[in-house]
Amino acid sequence: MRITGGKYRGRRLVCPPGEIRPAMDKMRESIFAILGDLHGSSFLDLFAGSGSMAIEAAGRGAARVTLVERDKSKRKVLNGNLEFVEEPYQVFFLPVERFVAGAREAYDYIFVDAPFPYRHRADLLGRIAASRLVEPNSVVMFHYPSEDPMPENAGTLERTDLRIFGRSLVAFYSPCSKETELLL
Repeated sequence: MRITGGKYRGRRLVCPPGEIRPAMDKMRESIFAILGDLHGSSFLDLFAGSGSMAIEAAGRGAARVTLVERDKSKRKVLNGNLEFVEEPYQVFFLPVERFVAGAREAYDYIFVDAPFPYRHRADLLGRIAASRLVEPNSVVMFHYPSEDPMPENAGTLERTDLRIFGRSLVAFYSPCSKETELLL
């Protein structure tokens, strides 16, 4: 796996054991093309795994990057992949649900890449919507398998875009406008 853009473009990353998704490079490149300029933004990578999304964000100008990974066996690989990152970052090794529940600050971009067997995506989206992680201009992105569909709305979040990458999908959610909220 490699970083697809920004100042870290071409850097190779180590994948934690069991984390093999061949479409990831293309998917990441597409997501960051959609997001555009990240300069000065904040980026949260939930279920960080190798840290590839957060490293892409940092290399593309995100000023604040946070990674959350439940699986402590990935610590060595994740920390190794972050060694060359110059931007400030924080790494938390704890359950994503616990991080979301205790969140104290919002992020511009939130990427959620739960393992495909994870079956609580819709619930987690609702928890994120109800948390302090989301502000009016936040974008929440969920990577998930096609056989486990995500809702169009959750709390104050509404799906604004959906991209397909083979059997993987990425749903983009943003807070509802006041007019949309009244219709829900």
